[in-house]
Amino acid sequence: MVKTKLSSIILVLIVTLFTSVAQIFYKFGADKLDFSIFGLITNYHLIIGLGLYGLGAVILITALRGGELTVLYPIIATSYIWVSVLSIIFLNEEVSVLKWIGILAIVVGVSLVAGFSKKDSMEFTEAL
Repeated sequence: MVKTKLSSIILVLIVTLFTSVAQIFYKFGADKLDFSIFGLITNYHLIIGLGLYGLGAVILITALRGGELTVLYPIIATSYIWVSVLSIIFLNEEVSVLKWIGILAIVVGVSLVAGFSKKDSMEFTEAL
């Protein structure tokens, strides 16, 4: 069993931040979207969003070298948190109490998944 390095977890968190910022750029780009070829290649919001996604993919591949996919991939769910916070800041969107409860559930879930490896869960089961 490969132990997941803390640096890999941090890299995946950085990936979620990049891809979440990309989503905000996509939203800005979508609001100004012109489906002509010239309109697409001059929509710098979309281009920046695509660039951030590409950079995120490279960082994610690097992060995956350092640990278990079952630990690292669920951390991508933190992008829901980033998008919610960034939407409040940049898009003036409102987040309801129910959404905040959902975000808290994501934080708890990701913490549980990232905190327990297969070995940890077997030890936990044996302790019961």
